[in-house]
Amino acid sequence: MTSYINKINDYINSLDYETQNALQEISSTKQFRKGDLLLRQDETCNKSYLLINGIARKYYLNDGKEITTEIYFENDLAVSFGSYSLQKPSKEFIQALTDVTVSIVHYQAFQEAKKKFPKLMELDLMLAEYYGMWVENRLFQFHTMTATERYLDILTKSPHFVQSIPLSILASYLGISLETLSRIRAKI
Repeated sequence: MTSYINKINDYINSLDYETQNALQEISSTKQFRKGDLLLRQDETCNKSYLLINGIARKYYLNDGKEITTEIYFENDLAVSFGSYSLQKPSKEFIQALTDVTVSIVHYQAFQEAKKKFPKLMELDLMLAEYYGMWVENRLFQFHTMTATERYLDILTKSPHFVQSIPLSILASYLGISLETLSRIRAKI
């Protein structure tokens, strides 16, 4: 997946000056503190958040229990994909797990910019493809890997970030109980 992120970054860097400038003009930088919500359930996700630094998560509530579905690290794009794409209320929350700095692009501004700068349409397609591949990979992991293998995978890919994530959130993301995560960690 890192190679696809590099492909997206290379594409952005290869854009002509006018298109890059248009993208910069519709982008703004904002900081959120640990615990802040970038998106609330039932709000429409009308912004995309590119994490410059920090860690965030996407979660929903199921019978009052928080279920973490995504954890975002540096260079990840945090959105409620269905809400953003359809401009409908979100079923999810997006929350800063650490202090985060994000680059924000408003949905409507991006739609207008795509009309004027067609290369942004290709960028939008690349981002959607990346998200589709990420979801496919996540499903593959849940169907083919044990809980221990999923934990080792995230530990290998992002060891310094794992230390910043509360264990209850990490367990939820891995689809296991906190007790199971504790047993896995004790064996490693």
